[in-house]
Order: sequence, then structure tokens, then C-alpha cells
Amino acid sequence: MRTISAVVLCALLLVAGPPASSAPGFVWPLRPRPHVLSSFDPPARDWLSGHRGVDLAGTPGQPVLAAGDGVVAFAGVVADKPVVSIDHPGGLRTTYEPVTARVRIGQRVSAGFEVGTLVAGHPGCSGACLHWGVRRGRDEYLDPLALVRATPVRLKPLHG
Repeated sequence: MRTISAVVLCALLLVAGPPASSAPGFVWPLRPRPHVLSSFDPPARDWLSGHRGVDLAGTPGQPVLAAGDGVVAFAGVVADKPVVSIDHPGGLRTTYEPVTARVRIGQRVSAGFEVGTLVAGHPGCSGACLHWGVRRGRDEYLDPLALVRATPVRLKPLHG
């Protein structure tokens, strides 16, 4: 029984793949490491309101960095807000707003590369803060902090 349980556990780990926190090569998009002002709070349903990213404390004019290696998918204005989006290997897309872009669509960037500068105006922030989001595919929003925080995996014995 113990052998079967171990095999099932290994199979589940292989199917699930590594957790987002083990994403190699990702860095904080602001330096020094910013204070998190608002946490990730996904909605129960896709169409409901929620917070599909995190807000990070910053200052107007502060450089905004690519969180990981990728290709700029968007650099422009959405609903009067300047936005930069980067596609990363594995189907992840990170988004940064409000950011005045210093990159162009199709440009390859590496982790830590300056993609633009932070501007004031994000709702609910005094001064300036960066709204940083990440999603897998088109509809699966993830907690961007999982990209930069190490979460150790601990296996526990099946029987006490």
C-alpha cells in the first residue's frame, strides 16, 4: 500500500508540474524590493470584480524592470493607462501599469531589463504604485508574488 501511495504521489507531482514559485530567473519589477500595498485577490468567477495582481509601492519616475526573460507583447495605452505586457516562456504574461514604456512590441528583454518608468495615477495609491499582474494563457490569473518568493516544498510521511 505504501508503495502504491508513493507512486501515485510521484505521478501527481509530475502531472501538476513545478509550482509557480519555482519559476527560475524571475525578479522583482522594482528595486529595491518594494512593499506590497495590495495583495492578489482573484474573483470567484472570471467576470466578477477582484484584484488580479498586486500593487507595489514606488515613486514617480522609478524604473520598472522586466520580471523575467521574454518578448514585449504590448506597450501602449489601455483605458487612459500606460501599460507594458511581456510574454515569457511557458505561456506566462506579466503586465505592468501605469508605466511609460521604453520598449517596443516584439523587443526581447531579459529579467531586470528596464521596460519603462512608473507614473502616478493608479487608483487607491498615494504617490505612485505599480500594479503587477501575471496570467497563464488567456484566462488564468496567478499571484505574481509566487514568481519571486521561494516556497519550499515539504513532503510529509504518509503515516505518523
